[in-house]
Amino acid sequence: MTWTNKLNDTKAQLKQLGAMIPDTVAGFGAIGKSVKKDAALTFKEKEYVALGIAVATRCEPCILFHTEALVRLGATREEVSEVLATCIQMAGGPGLMYSGKALEVFDELSAKS
Repeated sequence: MTWTNKLNDTKAQLKQLGAMIPDTVAGFGAIGKSVKKDAALTFKEKEYVALGIAVATRCEPCILFHTEALVRLGATREEVSEVLATCIQMAGGPGLMYSGKALEVFDELSAKS
């Protein structure tokens, strides 16, 4: 299974969940929407933070979504790699393992865009 397939499957799961608990999913969506505006940090910078947290907490679906956003926002492989280096520094071995996954996701999604 490709990362793109996993991303699409996760989106389908969230759509089904949203149909069952629409208020909860909409509330979570509102939180996400509220941070997408550029302020002291740009949205792209916030996505780097989100990717770092996703790697550190080992949330594979989160890695998929935030990497997809970074690809859309024009992030480079070098920029993402620097974020991942910080993840490894802060999260040790698990950070290293999930950073490898994140870079693979970035490469696959970048090739498709």
